[in-house]
Amino acid sequence: MIICLETATNLCSVALCSNTGVISVRESDETKSHASLLTVYVNEILEENNLKASDLDAVAVSKGPGSYTGLRIGVSVAKGIAYGASIPLIGVETTSSMFWGIRERHQFKEEPGTKILFFPMLDARRMEVYYAVYDYEGNRVKDIAAEVITGDSFAGFPDSARMIFFGNGAMKCRYIIKRKNVIFAEDFKMSASHMQIPARKAFNDKKFEDVAYFEPLYLKDFITTLPRKNILGK
Repeated sequence: MIICLETATNLCSVALCSNTGVISVRESDETKSHASLLTVYVNEILEENNLKASDLDAVAVSKGPGSYTGLRIGVSVAKGIAYGASIPLIGVETTSSMFWGIRERHQFKEEPGTKILFFPMLDARRMEVYYAVYDYEGNRVKDIAAEVITGDSFAGFPDSARMIFFGNGAMKCRYIIKRKNVIFAEDFKMSASHMQIPARKAFNDKKFEDVAYFEPLYLKDFITTLPRKNILGK
């Protein structure tokens, strides 16, 4: 069994997954809840299933892109579990888990002669998003990038392709993207349960992260903002 941690967005989510599916899930979309809830959810799931961390096959964590703070918290907790329990650490790209989440839970079917492309998108502030593009089989046809969305975005993809946009970055783009054959999956929700397939594949392929040196995929440097007023109130 693999315990999966998802902290790339406001959602704090933990799922226990087996070879056959998801066994247990805990999650909250309360803002800034990762630090207070993540380890609580891990402990609750382990106790609920009469497990110790050392009984797990591995721990998997969303490695980005996504929220700088959320990713740091998730990776730190995952590293602690992996090191303390002497189990492998798996990093799952956020867009990959998003793809499998929508692919397994929605009835999108590729008909003969009609290509479906999936665009998992994460909010990167203003009109910029983190995204990648996947085909129906889960092959990545465009690498992860940070991009400002305009009306000319995605002009390189064929007009005949059905394009599925989803994630918290997609919804802010719906009035900018004017292409035909575009579907916005508004009901999509992030979840650690989406990591079950890519995490299990990485485990079977023995694609593990180095606990000492693993870092999240930030894509952009963290930028702090200074208050407009100084400490004297001026």
